[in-house]
Amino acid sequence: MSCSVCLWLLISLGRVWGMDRGVRETVLGTLGKATRLRIPSELQDLTRRFGAATWKRSTEDPQSKQVLLKYSSSNYTNYMRERIHFNKSDFSLEILNTSRQDRQLYEYIVSKGPEEKFWPIRLEVYEPVSDPSVEILSRVLANGSCALTLNCTAERGDNVSYSWESRDAGASGLCSRKGSLLHLSYPLRNASIACACTASNPVSSRVVAFNSSQCSYERGGSAGLRTEHLVLLVVVPVAAAMLLALLFAVARLARSLAGRQQEGSPLAEDDTVHTIYSQVQRVEKRKRGPAAEPPSCTTIYAAATGPPAEPPAPRGHPPLAQSPDTEPMTVYASVMMPVA
Repeated sequence: MSCSVCLWLLISLGRVWGMDRGVRETVLGTLGKATRLRIPSELQDLTRRFGAATWKRSTEDPQSKQVLLKYSSSNYTNYMRERIHFNKSDFSLEILNTSRQDRQLYEYIVSKGPEEKFWPIRLEVYEPVSDPSVEILSRVLANGSCALTLNCTAERGDNVSYSWESRDAGASGLCSRKGSLLHLSYPLRNASIACACTASNPVSSRVVAFNSSQCSYERGGSAGLRTEHLVLLVVVPVAAAMLLALLFAVARLARSLAGRQQEGSPLAEDDTVHTIYSQVQRVEKRKRGPAAEPPSCTTIYAAATGPPAEPPAPRGHPPLAQSPDTEPMTVYASVMMPVA
């Protein structure tokens, strides 16, 4: 390796090391909110005196910087109007909607003739903490005391830290702990213990309270059943039994209705469907009436043509009582005749 390469590496490392050591201020920005970068009063006076200043920030390339704004003689040029705002009263720079990409090293440089004086500011961006929640991991009854294991968590937030403290003066030592987990143990004679969990990071803080109740009766050393377990063991079987009873009642009702319908609709009589033979037989019965003689055999032809003609009466004798004239009956008329 040549001496020129070694020298270049030393100069590069010196710049990076000097940049980190030269940070005069660290500003904490909240994700999604406005963040203002201020300069001390000394640099404000120099800016008013010489009238030339520049805001810059570092980039991914350590050998280059991005110019954000230039100020000269009460006029300025903003190269990022949609992202930043410049305040001429104190020469501060305001980032309107802080994002994670804004986490950079910023510099305010005042030009006073051939010399420059700068003020480096490190911006750190954090997402605020959401409201925390407390979960009971275990509940144990043993030796006349109740033992709880609590876990405090927040769904959102950067670099979140947790701490427990007591909200009751009588239980100050029970709830004091650093971290999200709290192992709480208290005698059963204490009806309730009030504790508070604080979730915080450099830009926000949230608190949630927890009031413990007396442990339910359990066997010593065994974890207690949670409410959702009791619901599964009691409510679900009862609901299943009620559903089965309802289905059985519906089935019985359906069978009963079907039986009543069958009893209320008897089979129709034979007169619903009439054949030619049945019509002929009924006509013959109506004509003959209650005769003493045995019924004679009647054919379809005889029924259609009517009864046979009577022989002529002998001379000198009065004719027999004549029956009213009857017209020949056809098969169609026989079938269509109403049944007595």
